[in-house]
Amino acid sequence: MAGTDKQRTMISEGPAIILVEPQLPENIGMVARAMANFGLGELRLVNPREAFPNDKARSAASKADHIIDSAILYDDLPSALTDLNFVYATTARERDGFKQVRGPVEAGKILRHKFRTGEKTGILFGRERVGLKNDEVGLADELVTFPVNPAFASLNIAQAVLLMSYEWMKSGLENETDTVFRGPELQPANKEYLHGFFNHLEEALDTRGYFRPEARKEIMVNNLRAVLTRPAFAEAEIRLLRGVLTSLDYFSPKSPRGSGAPEGRARIPNDAVHKDGAENTEQDKPDEKS
Repeated sequence: MAGTDKQRTMISEGPAIILVEPQLPENIGMVARAMANFGLGELRLVNPREAFPNDKARSAASKADHIIDSAILYDDLPSALTDLNFVYATTARERDGFKQVRGPVEAGKILRHKFRTGEKTGILFGRERVGLKNDEVGLADELVTFPVNPAFASLNIAQAVLLMSYEWMKSGLENETDTVFRGPELQPANKEYLHGFFNHLEEALDTRGYFRPEARKEIMVNNLRAVLTRPAFAEAEIRLLRGVLTSLDYFSPKSPRGSGAPEGRARIPNDAVHKDGAENTEQDKPDEKS
């Protein structure tokens, strides 16, 4: 499947995900998939409505078979919590009582801290239709709720697990803005590169009569430069753009690339033919065949 890599180690750690009386096996499968996405590995099911393991759950898990196969079934909620040191209960509505209420970001950080100190933790999720009962919430240490539309706060159980799983994974990053991979590190272009591109573009446009009327040329040039200085181009990007301009100078619909050496081309500024290599790459040279 897209995004999977069997050559890498599967992360499988962190808090147990506990589902109380889940109704649809497809939801259990989607929960397993969300857990696998973000490195959680322990699924506990309290009195599921349908027999488990289940082919529907396995199909919805989209290859998260290690979670489906290792899921543990319990007859009641207290039995599912006995070995845990700390438990969050998820809820979409305000509850009576004295329990601390956290958002998912804060809860993820607390769970990560407890994991690093060796505590066993869990996150409790209720039934698809009615969530958790008050006595079940009473078995948790704290509550976690999501910043959702107060007029439409109910989340699908797999969505709720996904949000908490994401915050768990994010809490383990050295920087919260880290990603699995990054784009290339590009060398920012200095002003010589940038001004050379401006001159090249201005010459090409001038040759084609772009600056009309002539009295507005200075304003039009300034506007172009204002637009083109905003992206903060890298050297490689400017080389690409100048290669495009060079190709437009060499070739035309009547004499396209590959049709033979063109009879002539627009004059290119002298500074287009040196250190940035825009004129010196093979792709920018006219075809020598006739």
